[in-house]
Amino acid sequence: MELTTLRHFKAVAQHGHMTRAARSLGVSQPALSAMLKKLEAEVGATLMHRTGRGVELTEAGRVFLNHAEDAIRRADLGVEAVRELVGLQRGSIRVGGGATATTYLLPPVVSAVRSAHPGLRFYVRESGSNTVAAAVLSGELDLGIVTLPIGHPEAGELLQIPLVDDELRLILPPAAQTGPVRSGPRRAIAQAPAAETPPWLPLSVRANGPARGFRWKELEGVPVVAFEAGTAVRGLVDEACAKRGVALNVVMELRSIESIKHMVAAGIGVGFVSRVALGEGEGLECSDGAIGRRLAIVRRRDRVPSAAVAAFERELVRRCSRV
Repeated sequence: MELTTLRHFKAVAQHGHMTRAARSLGVSQPALSAMLKKLEAEVGATLMHRTGRGVELTEAGRVFLNHAEDAIRRADLGVEAVRELVGLQRGSIRVGGGATATTYLLPPVVSAVRSAHPGLRFYVRESGSNTVAAAVLSGELDLGIVTLPIGHPEAGELLQIPLVDDELRLILPPAAQTGPVRSGPRRAIAQAPAAETPPWLPLSVRANGPARGFRWKELEGVPVVAFEAGTAVRGLVDEACAKRGVALNVVMELRSIESIKHMVAAGIGVGFVSRVALGEGEGLECSDGAIGRRLAIVRRRDRVPSAAVAAFERELVRRCSRV
């Protein structure tokens, strides 16, 4: 049964006259009569009596009209809701990523999208790449930002959109840094009280400072504040060390980039963080084998993103192209 038929039936009931109803609907009176006859055959009851003054509802017609009006109302609400979603007046975006993504990449994107479309709601989850990929596959998240390659057995079901070519850099306690920290949110950490340069820092690094960088062998025995084992970043660092025969002395494991930076600033050890988390001139590059990685957006191949998710994805790609 089509909604057009229900709307026509409602119009006839309101006007109580076939000709006036046909005129208001812009259809012919015979066509409207044929529609009513077909509708009565479909429901198996007479819905209207013909009178000398027009038509009037039977008892069955009154019952059917109540349901017809409810169906029309619900359909109109559905159309309105879809239009609001398409017009980004409402909707939700569920996105997940690791520490770099949720702390540094996502905030300006969420801010920009919310400013343009204040009716949207956001859910952001911070987890490791494999956990995020699994949540996207299960439908818990609309989008994920992960480190490639994805170590999930169903990774082939995910569409991968390259986002940022990143590099992990070594950070030192402030007293060991010879170059000034120019600006940015790291400045307060760099200015935190620190005593003398830690004795465990290699003389070559102390002497040359961030301008030279470092070599992997120089980190042998140096205490390291690292990301948790099992995370994508930790895996990259461990793999790079294994290739060069270096055993890192991990003295602390953390999940947060800011926590790692604070612990390094307190002289606990050195640490590896994304260049995205550092200001200009901060962090040492490795001169004999940099740790690079590619961050990508992932979403299910078999699902068309909602208007809200598509808008968010476009803004994310646009902003990260400048990183």
